[in-house]
Amino acid sequence: MRFTSFTDYGLRMLMRMASAPDQAFSTADLAKEFNLSRNHLAKIMQRLAHGGIVETRRGAHGGAVLRRSPSEVRLGDVVMLLEEGQALVECFAPDGGDCTINGCCRLKARLRHAENRFIEDLNKSTLRDIALPVRAAA
Repeated sequence: MRFTSFTDYGLRMLMRMASAPDQAFSTADLAKEFNLSRNHLAKIMQRLAHGGIVETRRGAHGGAVLRRSPSEVRLGDVVMLLEEGQALVECFAPDGGDCTINGCCRLKARLRHAENRFIEDLNKSTLRDIALPVRAAA
């Protein structure tokens, strides 16, 4: 299984945020820290906010903060939110894709089961478990 860059970057952002859960993080600061596109991170932050993982604030002391304690945010739930709309295989797409063996395929059920187990296993861990180490002051 491979995550999209959207999910990869979203997890990186959340790992940083989990290291200082009371701190507000701007997408500009996160983009600089991870050497990523600010615009791309802003889209990810919007998805995280829409999904109830973060809260965004405007103004001088603005940025994004976690809405819940890092120990309450399960990784599988985050991955499902960020991977929303990305089918593991073509036949999992909402329209079923262009699969020519649909109806007699014995692989689809096994892949669906494996995908569910993957998410269940990720949900055994939280953001607290993967928080980046707190950086020492320079």
